[in-house]
Amino acid sequence: MSTITVSAPERPPILRLHADDNVVVAVDGLGEGALAEGVVTRERIPRGHKIAVRPIAEGESIRKFGQIIGAASRPIAAGEWVHEHNCRMETFERDYRYAEEARPATMVPESERATFQGFRRADGRAGTRNYVGILTSVNCSATVARFVAKEIERSGILDDYPNIDGVIPLVHGTGCGMASKGEGFDILKRTQWGYAANPNMGGVVMVGLGCEVFQIARMKSEYGLSESETFRTLTIQDSGGTRKAVERAVADIREMLPAVDAARRETIPASELVLALQCGGSDGYSGITANPALGAAVDLLVANGGTAILSETPEIYGAEHLLTRRAVNREVGEKLVDIIHWWEDYTTRNHGDMNNNPSPGNKAGGLTTILEKSLGAAAKAGTTALADVYRYAEQVRTRGLVFMDTPGYDPVSATGQVAGGANVLCFTTGRGSAYGCKPTPSIKLATNSETYRRMPDDMDINCGDVVEGVSIEDKGREIFQTVLRVASGERSKSELLGYGDAEFVPWQVGATM
Repeated sequence: MSTITVSAPERPPILRLHADDNVVVAVDGLGEGALAEGVVTRERIPRGHKIAVRPIAEGESIRKFGQIIGAASRPIAAGEWVHEHNCRMETFERDYRYAEEARPATMVPESERATFQGFRRADGRAGTRNYVGILTSVNCSATVARFVAKEIERSGILDDYPNIDGVIPLVHGTGCGMASKGEGFDILKRTQWGYAANPNMGGVVMVGLGCEVFQIARMKSEYGLSESETFRTLTIQDSGGTRKAVERAVADIREMLPAVDAARRETIPASELVLALQCGGSDGYSGITANPALGAAVDLLVANGGTAILSETPEIYGAEHLLTRRAVNREVGEKLVDIIHWWEDYTTRNHGDMNNNPSPGNKAGGLTTILEKSLGAAAKAGTTALADVYRYAEQVRTRGLVFMDTPGYDPVSATGQVAGGANVLCFTTGRGSAYGCKPTPSIKLATNSETYRRMPDDMDINCGDVVEGVSIEDKGREIFQTVLRVASGERSKSELLGYGDAEFVPWQVGATM
């Protein structure tokens, strides 16, 4: 994909993204009869949507970013609006060219690397927040977890512990009615343990019912966990019922608060940041402004020794060949392709289609096929080598740019990344996604200035000014500096609104029994 540069300080009416493209993008809505790269528009073109700049024959590939995004479902005349009515999904052979374009990052000397103010944990990792989490082994204990959090909030005791960011109930809809082994169980196990071990957690209480498939005692045994001043477990049945379970959990939290509050922020190198990359409510601007700007920030983070997690496997479908070429070796590239093949089989088994993504909102914003959406989404990954590929909620140990297999659905995807160790998150959005992610702060990047102005309480950074003359590189630096400030304690917009209690959504794979 090419780098988008705009030299003029004014918004151009259209953007050409690659010399080989047969479509251009309308920056603002264009009326019938407008001039677009020497072609007169034949109809109204919504903002962020595509215009054919030469005749395209039926069955011919439609190209944007220099890549295939679909095929003409009928002849398309120059000046026509190109969208669902005349562009269909087209599968094509991808040349994976493993590791051919892997480019190691030019590292910043250690003495010059960026820093942030974070919490150094006993295991050596660094947190950007200091929460107490109430995890639930099963949906049956969700209400008790919420009761406990409400009781702590009602008591006002947290006022005495200013270094604690809050007590959060992390409830979910599974944990029973499932097989006790296999892929679905393993995913839940990794997710639960990953949240308990995330460095943004200062303390954890895990609450179960007692008779569920997902047994707390089994998880503790498999991960070698033991009760401590900052980790406690209980079940409703063994505690004597709901009221006694609530009382016990509240008492456990009260006991751990002094130890959690004892944590203090200290100077930590940016190499300890693990940045989750998300995009939701994408539009025709996403691959032009916010996503490549976030990619520039990722390059800066990697150059400073840090880690970035690209995810949302269905949203790199059709663009994965651009990542395999950047893999550090063939083995890493093949791990990514194996995941793509799993998803093709998964959607077929469930009578779905990879092109079920994009959503109606994505399409209204100008994205026609998953191929087009994926090309824009992959831009979040920047330009450095792909260092490793992980399963959902697997602990991320490799520094640099990595990929984690997750669904495209934002809460499920981000849950996997946080379980994998992400301690900060950047989320690009065109339509205006409302999202937060306790215990990991989420920074929202608007792809266009209209969304930024319309949702000022939700958006942290406006990337719409990229089409008005701000360079991708400058916007990337702005994002990187914002990440450092938020990692140091500055509240993101979603945190100020109180988002994050309801966005813990583990991926459910397999039958509900």
